[in-house]
Amino acid sequence: MLSSASQMLLRNLADLAGSSLLMEPPLDQLAGQLPASWRQQVAVFSSQVTVASRWQQAGYRCSTGLKPDFPERFQTAVLFYPKSKEQLTLMLQQLQPMLAENADIFVVGDNKSGIKTLPKQLQNSGLSAHKLDNARHALWFVVNGRPADCAIKAQTFDVTVNSIQLRMHSYPGVFNHGSLDQGTALLLRHLTHIQSGKVLDFACGSGVIGAYLKASQPAIELYASDVSTLATAATEATLAANQLSGTVLAADGLPEAPAQFEHIVSNPPFHTGQKTDYSIAESFIRACPDRLVLGGSLTLVANNHLPYQSWLQESFGHCTILAQEHGFTIYQCLKTRK
Repeated sequence: MLSSASQMLLRNLADLAGSSLLMEPPLDQLAGQLPASWRQQVAVFSSQVTVASRWQQAGYRCSTGLKPDFPERFQTAVLFYPKSKEQLTLMLQQLQPMLAENADIFVVGDNKSGIKTLPKQLQNSGLSAHKLDNARHALWFVVNGRPADCAIKAQTFDVTVNSIQLRMHSYPGVFNHGSLDQGTALLLRHLTHIQSGKVLDFACGSGVIGAYLKASQPAIELYASDVSTLATAATEATLAANQLSGTVLAADGLPEAPAQFEHIVSNPPFHTGQKTDYSIAESFIRACPDRLVLGGSLTLVANNHLPYQSWLQESFGHCTILAQEHGFTIYQCLKTRK
């Protein structure tokens, strides 16, 4: 399947002249739809390790991390409009050092993504945008001007949970960017059972769960993972800002190592880009029993309407509800069988 944005890109391939950089393409089949000859012409930057892996497997050069890392400068760049409007500013900052002189910049996105506001949004950056194509429920813009050359900086904010103060670092597009959500805040009040052992903060976002656990229980061996390298960069910065230690891993699903944990904690995602996607949470829940030691725990928070309880009961044989508040539920499961 191709997203509407990817279909629009294929419709406008003639606009891509010379070496081209694709920024944050969606998780779809676009890599297999481009002409084979384009593998030498096109490079890809994605902060999602799942997306990056798909392009690499298709034979394309791909960079992931906090910013693109390629030796050359590109004549053309295509930015896929992000779910978070604020992330577009970050993408332009990431892009600027990668542009050749007089490079062309295009932005493509689904009509429902908010891309219609692009011209107004770019005014604050001293740029302008002109619509070139409107078809297949997507828009294709050309950007006039060049992004400003400025350093990429994390946004900082402070949170206090159970008398523990933390200085958080985050980037646009990362969960818990700029503030602590109600679900995670509720989860943090129900983690007193975690006092030692290997602990995983899965889908760590800006790192608030892991940082709180390490600050409140220094004896734990903290691991934090996320599919987004923006999230792992934010978590690393959060831990460093609070003088906390931990291993941060970019991974699609549960990280390969260590083999088992005493505790896993998460506010798991249920979106892929703009779309609701339960598969990430379901795969995570079903994989957890094998990754926990006997007697180990999984504790997670979810919106009340999500179907997590049945998956937890099927995977562990039982499920305990620790709390319900503001439309969120805290679930806990213990591994009681090998």
